[in-house]
Amino acid sequence: MKKLLAVLVLGACAAAVTSTAALAAEVVGNPKAAQSKVEMCIGCHGIPGYKASFPEVYPVPMIGGQSARYIESALHAYKKGERKHPSMRGVAASLSDQDIADVAAYYAQQTAQNPK
Repeated sequence: MKKLLAVLVLGACAAAVTSTAALAAEVVGNPKAAQSKVEMCIGCHGIPGYKASFPEVYPVPMIGGQSARYIESALHAYKKGERKHPSMRGVAASLSDQDIADVAAYYAQQTAQNPK
């Protein structure tokens, strides 16, 4: 009986890990799909040397060439409220996990730009 219980527990754990990995693997960024999703990003992140004035004046980072993993992590953090910038929180909240992966893939394939 103990062996059967152990086998069932191990089987359940293996199934949970497999299903979690499958869910994570399903969200693959598509840079071409992002072309219609990045309009809201370009207005700030596409202007070299741009400074936003809300909620305070600060330089907006250029994100072209940034790693997809970093962009995804940042957008998820804004979506969860872990990062506090109100405009970015609003943008991230409007994105699905697929949108985030697509946008991250789009910017990751861009060339990094250094503002002058």
